[in-house]
Amino acid sequence: MRENGTMNGSLHDQEKVFSAVELIMKKRDGHVLTEEEIRFFVFEFHQSKIPDYQMTALLMAIYLKGMTSEEIFHLTMAFMDTGKVSDLSFLGMHTADKHSTGGVGDKISIPLAPLVASCGVAVPMISGRGLGHTGGTLDKLESIPNLKTSLSTQEVYDQLSKIHVVITGANADIAPVDKRVYSLRDVTGTTSSLPLIASSIMSKKLSEGTDSLLLDVKAGKGAFLQDMEATKRLAETLVSAGKAAGRNAMAIITNMDQPLGNTVGNWLEMRESIDILNGKGPSDVRELVIVQCALMLLLAGRVKTYQEGRAMAELKIENGEGLQKFKQMIEAQGGSSMYIDAPESYPKPKHSLAVLSDHDGWIKAIDAFEVGLINNKLGGGRETLDSKIDFKAGLVFHFKVGDHVKAGEALVTLFTDGTYPDYLSDRTLKVFTIVPEPVAAPPLIG
Repeated sequence: MRENGTMNGSLHDQEKVFSAVELIMKKRDGHVLTEEEIRFFVFEFHQSKIPDYQMTALLMAIYLKGMTSEEIFHLTMAFMDTGKVSDLSFLGMHTADKHSTGGVGDKISIPLAPLVASCGVAVPMISGRGLGHTGGTLDKLESIPNLKTSLSTQEVYDQLSKIHVVITGANADIAPVDKRVYSLRDVTGTTSSLPLIASSIMSKKLSEGTDSLLLDVKAGKGAFLQDMEATKRLAETLVSAGKAAGRNAMAIITNMDQPLGNTVGNWLEMRESIDILNGKGPSDVRELVIVQCALMLLLAGRVKTYQEGRAMAELKIENGEGLQKFKQMIEAQGGSSMYIDAPESYPKPKHSLAVLSDHDGWIKAIDAFEVGLINNKLGGGRETLDSKIDFKAGLVFHFKVGDHVKAGEALVTLFTDGTYPDYLSDRTLKVFTIVPEPVAAPPLIG
């Protein structure tokens, strides 16, 4: 593991001292900051020599004026070098990771990581929690009792050595300044800045030390960025930063206009992930898992062609090795594989409510953003950082876009251990747009 800032020999990589005010004014006026200037500002802030209000001013200047690709790369590397960077050469094998920008019903990482590992590529995956309308991989994993998702760097290394896969949250060694910067972005209206999004994502992902990185950038109503042009720019920016850092990086843009799969909610999505590794589950989730597994194997150099990677992924599902690797990961992180072997034995929610269609027709749209908010109301997500999660809460969809439905049929069933607000059934019905003429199912990958 590389210690703080040793990429260039010191924290600042220069002796010159800059004026924080002058750097803020320089970016405010639309000028390009140099690598030295960026690293100075980041490390002085990291060491609490630059106060929050000056960092906030710089963040707003970046939000308003943007950054060049070179500035974004230098900001990313400065964030990364406030922490430690893993050296995974001790594994003696291909390494890869994947990042999703987040969505509703997006459980792809859960079956994907062990499936890739079962194909002979080590996967150290740093994931996050849900906030707002989007779900979080760590919350879903923690629906398994006693499963640990906060691992030290040494614990990550030990687990990778033994079973070649881990899914954990970022610890204090991983780009620590990013957590402080994000907390300022969150309260100053700068969270949607493309340079700041890219540097936050990539500083943590590059810290993992993998050879390759696949970026799943979501587009549509349930995505973080709903504008397609902004989504494309983010994908290009992330890949550019990855390649500049010497990684094999590529991005795919996937559809998040409707929820992914048939379930939204923590345990419900875990069960759907188990189904995928058992060769079952909804076709859209299965297809994205196989596509992304094939691409990760190709990027890591494990296979020579996409088709070879796809065939390997399908084989590991068919012969059960992907599921076995998943069970190993669950047990290594303190959970029990009991519910993996018998998911039907998981405790049942106290309440369920079927929401019925009020007329015949074809489903034209399902508002993924609103679905995410409804899941929060059921207790399945966080409305604040301190919200307690009901792991059994969520939604199971019986129809998706392109399907025909009759009046009186259940469109979706809601689950919770809590109580339903009186308005929730009508609110849920409104997420569906039903029209009299047939509708084609939307493409998964854009």
